[in-house]
Amino acid sequence: MKNSFNTIDEYIATFPKETQEILNEVRAAIKESAPEAEEKISYQMPTFFLNGNLVHFAAYKNHIGFYPTPSGIEAFKKELSVYEGAKGSVQFPIDKPMPLKLISRIVKYRVTENLKKIKKKK
Repeated sequence: MKNSFNTIDEYIATFPKETQEILNEVRAAIKESAPEAEEKISYQMPTFFLNGNLVHFAAYKNHIGFYPTPSGIEAFKKELSVYEGAKGSVQFPIDKPMPLKLISRIVKYRVTENLKKIKKKK
């Protein structure tokens, strides 16, 4: 497996077809929820950036890791309680349907949060 990626497409291409499909679904849900966000690779993971890191996601053998920062996890703690996770991350099992609507809601929350940073600076 390649150690360094320049684009999200490069990252996704390294996985089996089934995993690629899931990653593309997650990516599309994020893009739709944050159309102004810039795609990049950060920490060797697909990242969406809007006035700072918005969310990261990554594929693993048995799950998709989703990293909406601790505030994103905290705001949706009840809905995310059915998944494994940590302070700033959640693991969505790869063998279950991705909760795309929940991902979208979390991303929209993070967009609002990051845009508030701009207003505070002014």
